[in-house]
Amino acid sequence: MSRTRCLALILAAAAAPLFAADTYTVDKNHSDASFRVRHFASKVRGNFGDFDGTIQADPAKPEMSSVVFTIKTASINTNSPDRDKHLQSPDFFDAAKCPELSFKSSKIVPAGKDKYTVTGMLTMHCVSKEVTLPVEFLGMTKDPWGNERASFEVTTKLNRKDWGINWNKALDAGGFMLSDDVEVTVSLETVKKKADAAPAR
Repeated sequence: MSRTRCLALILAAAAAPLFAADTYTVDKNHSDASFRVRHFASKVRGNFGDFDGTIQADPAKPEMSSVVFTIKTASINTNSPDRDKHLQSPDFFDAAKCPELSFKSSKIVPAGKDKYTVTGMLTMHCVSKEVTLPVEFLGMTKDPWGNERASFEVTTKLNRKDWGINWNKALDAGGFMLSDDVEVTVSLETVKKKADAAPAR
């Protein structure tokens, strides 16, 4: 075997895993990134309107898959302009200094039927911390325009103080206005990327 042919085979073998995975991009129009936090005795819900993400999915080897997800912190919405402005301030997300909240996976492990644990670096409030998230695969289908769609959901609880988001107010009767724990739900509908992909609708 010639040296050139041998080198070509080695390069092809090395590159093969890169092309084994399919690329899926987040369809923002049919996805949601929301949270709930206790405020006094009730729970206030909010969401982010501007986010993006890419999943490299290898169905044959899920552990070789990966995900990158980013959120624009200035897009926070709790249906209260004054509260949203406060949440964008240095007391909370500090959107001017830390414009993005991001997650980049480093390890994916199957955890039962259609369930996975995804470990990676979560950066929020300009602080990066490794977390492990429970991910559920909700299914795959083909839409009327020929696009392959895959859906996923993450439901977890995060302690905001782990990322330096410490603002609170003590109550005269004891306790604090806000809880440290925040309930997070991210529901993603993704579209498989292809050269002649029809626009998502």
